[in-house]
This record gives sequence, structure tokens and C-alpha cells, in this order.
Amino acid sequence: MPDLPAPPADEARLHAVIEALIFAAEEPLSLRELTELLPDVPEEQLHAAIEQLERTCAHAHRGLQVVRIAGGFRMTTKGDLGEWVRALFRSRNRRRLSPAAVETLAIVAYRQPITTPEIQSLRGTDPSGVLQNLLEKKLVRTLGRKKVVGKPILYGTTREFLTHFGLNSLTDLPSMEEFGEVLSSMASAPEETPAFEEGNGRDAGNGDDEVGEDDEDEAEREDDGDDA
Repeated sequence: MPDLPAPPADEARLHAVIEALIFAAEEPLSLRELTELLPDVPEEQLHAAIEQLERTCAHAHRGLQVVRIAGGFRMTTKGDLGEWVRALFRSRNRRRLSPAAVETLAIVAYRQPITTPEIQSLRGTDPSGVLQNLLEKKLVRTLGRKKVVGKPILYGTTREFLTHFGLNSLTDLPSMEEFGEVLSSMASAPEETPAFEEGNGRDAGNGDDEVGEDDEDEAEREDDGDDA
């Protein structure tokens, strides 16, 4: 840890520092990271400052809110302002998720851990190329190999997936119908449009498949070839 600035002189300064850190962080800022950056501030005081920031941002005249995502804190735009932010991102020429990627990502999200043949049986087409694309975008990751003949690779979603859709955990996934609408909009909206609304707390099924060892070699972890 590099040399840290002097600790905040008062409560107001502490709140300003925490707001700046959460806003500037590229990924959700965890409480552990905050305690490392502010070692002289008790954890209870950090909690209280974050809760105060949440209440402050909850006012109707504020455009940003503090949300809990992937075990950390992040500042996002409010849901009722989503149409304006989406309009901004649509005006920029960014790569988009294809309909095939949208469909495959939805299947992985709700059926994980799941293999390539299982995805193919649901989609009716070979998803290998699409899976590779989702792996490169870090929305999907490998979870090991299923202990059946051929040991096909198991796939699941990533922390980046949670961040991308504004979810704190997989238990916050909305219903399949609602999530399908979100993903469908992504086929015509920019891929990197931030999430604007929270889920409704539906559980994602994790299945009963056995997962192989996490420390597989790189060749296995990156391989998403034919799993037949």
C-alpha cells in the first residue's frame, strides 16, 4: 500500500472522501478496500458514513445513487433517469451484444453451472463461438468440468456480469421474463450501457452438477471447444 493521505479531519470530510472513492472506483468498492485506504477510521464509522451517503443520494433531486453490487459499493444513475443515459450511450458508436450472445448469456445466468452440449440442446445451435465471445468480454467464466463422459467444461457468470447488470449477487436476478427484456434491449442498445435498476430478488438456480477442481491448467480453463 503506497503512502496514504492524512486521515479526514472531520465527519463531513470523511463523507466527501468516501463519496469520491466510490464514484472514482472502476469496480464496486469493498469495505475491506475502504478500511485499507482509511485505516484510522473504525469500520462502524465507515458503515455509518456509507449509509448516510445512501440516504443523501436517495433524495429525488439527486441523479446518482449508491448501490451494493458484487459485495461492494458503487455509484450508479437512478432508474427513472435511465432513458436519458441510454440515449447518451446510443449516440456513441459502441459494440453491441448480438441476439445469439444475449440468448446464450441468459441461459448461462439461470442454468449455471451448464455445459456447451446443454446450452446447445436449449438453443438448437452450437454456442461455442458465442461462449468464446462472452469469455473474452468476461461475462462468462469456466467453473471446472462436469464429471461425466467427456468431462465437458462447465460455465457460469462472473463478477463482471454482476457489475454489468447492477446485481449484488445471483440471488438478485429478476424473473426470467424481466431479465429477458433487459437482455433483449441490449441487442439494440450499447453493450456497455450501465445497469439502471435493481433486480427483484429471484434466485438463480445453481443445479446439482459436480464441479471439477478450480485449479485446472490454463489450457483447460480457456478451452471452450467441442464438449461433446
